[in-house]
Amino acid sequence: MTALHRRTVLRAGLATGAGLAGGVLLGAAGASAATGAVRQLGAPAWLPAGRPVLTHGVQSGDATADSALVWTRTDRPGRMYVEVSTRPDFRGARRLRGPVLAEPSDFTGRVQLRGLPTGQRLHYRVRVESLDRPGLFSEPLTGTLRTAPGAHERRDIRFVWTGDIAGQGWGIAPDFGGMKIFKAMRARRPDFFLCSGDTVYSDGPLTETVTLPDGRIWRNLVTPEKSKVAETLAEYRGQFAYNLLDEQFRAFVAEVAQVNQWDDHEVLNNWYPGEILDDTRYTERRVDVLAGRARQAFHEWVPAPTDGRLYRRLSYGPLLDVFVLDMRTYKDPNDGNTYADPKRGLLGREQREWLIRELRRSRATWKVVANDLPIGLVVPDGATAQEGVAQGDPGLPAGRELEFAEVLRAVHRAGVTGLVFLTADVHYTAAHHYDPARAAFRDFTPFWEFVSGPAHAGAFGPNALDATFGPTAAFVHAPPAANTSPAEGFQHFGEVAIDAGSGALTVHLRDAEGVSLWSTTLPASR
Repeated sequence: MTALHRRTVLRAGLATGAGLAGGVLLGAAGASAATGAVRQLGAPAWLPAGRPVLTHGVQSGDATADSALVWTRTDRPGRMYVEVSTRPDFRGARRLRGPVLAEPSDFTGRVQLRGLPTGQRLHYRVRVESLDRPGLFSEPLTGTLRTAPGAHERRDIRFVWTGDIAGQGWGIAPDFGGMKIFKAMRARRPDFFLCSGDTVYSDGPLTETVTLPDGRIWRNLVTPEKSKVAETLAEYRGQFAYNLLDEQFRAFVAEVAQVNQWDDHEVLNNWYPGEILDDTRYTERRVDVLAGRARQAFHEWVPAPTDGRLYRRLSYGPLLDVFVLDMRTYKDPNDGNTYADPKRGLLGREQREWLIRELRRSRATWKVVANDLPIGLVVPDGATAQEGVAQGDPGLPAGRELEFAEVLRAVHRAGVTGLVFLTADVHYTAAHHYDPARAAFRDFTPFWEFVSGPAHAGAFGPNALDATFGPTAAFVHAPPAANTSPAEGFQHFGEVAIDAGSGALTVHLRDAEGVSLWSTTLPASR
């Protein structure tokens, strides 16, 4: 990969929309150069000199058995092209003509690759052609991704997950190695990366320096967009641009396909639809307005689907289905969380019914549910309200526990096996086993929930466990003090490995260096 040009990395547009195109195969020989008038696209009056520059690297996402998204950003209006090959030298590569990247999408765009071979590591190469000077291309940037196994193709699967990136005032500090956890995750050579939310901290401004408890100075790289809470579309875009300034993060996402979900800090802490803020840092107090801007920036800058729905199912052959939840868009207001209304909750009726239906339909050995909020941990929102599923009452389900009791009951009665939950959010790592023999609510099959994070943020915890679903903590690794810095450790990611032969699923909870702190192997259900 070529290095990013520091003077171009933070340019941001102000209009709406996102560039997306299904790849049109042009063949190995390529095709005629793209043409078009810059003026017709509302481009800036000034025109950058020289070649187009891909300002923030390349990324890929949602790699299925035969498709994937490839993303980039340029410094001017241009046409995106992607080459795809099974070979690193791109001999015999297929060339795909992508969208025009222009100001409405902040000069970002993606190509949907289709017709890919199953279960293979693929190499891709991205260029952008200037609209003002047809035939003038950017220097290429390259990346890799692995497609999922086919429906009947058993092979080993390995993936990593974490969340919580650049939060609580801890940004990119080159003196401390930057976001070094992504180097450790890259070294594991995963098939994909599940980001469990809090991909950015839009409500967490950075200061240039922070004094650590031992007197050392943490020196943040600070951009204008990271110097205040995000409110405008440009400021929300700047949150995602910031993470891509880190060399190790940029190298990781160029090499490993992502599966992204969002949580609260993409907008602001503990938000829910319809909320009106009482926070003097904000001039725009309507959370729905802020969430709309944040969602647009998320879809522009993250290689995730843009069909309007963030919850989805991704299949990885006969061994694994991943169910990605959206526990934010349909969330009810934060209150004491003790209500009896079954229509309320975090998921909403349609998503709840979808989850039950798709879990019942799945024939995969393992059904991994990516829940951006943990099930059994109490996550307060102030002194009297609750942010998550649990509320600390050990009795029968109440509040948001009702919808998860409905899901667990339905899949238990349908005979669904191999259910595992993966989450982040609470800024420490843990392994929780849920068993009806210990629970107030007993109509479910025992399952595990594994917690990881933070990737690069303040470390906290541990949180209290709610006994309603009978959890016990098999392992906890949490810091001695709240908001422990990444310089002091307690940064985590998790790794899941599924053996093709036995079908067994092994989980490692790892630190920022990649050291396994704890592990367990779950046998496949017979």
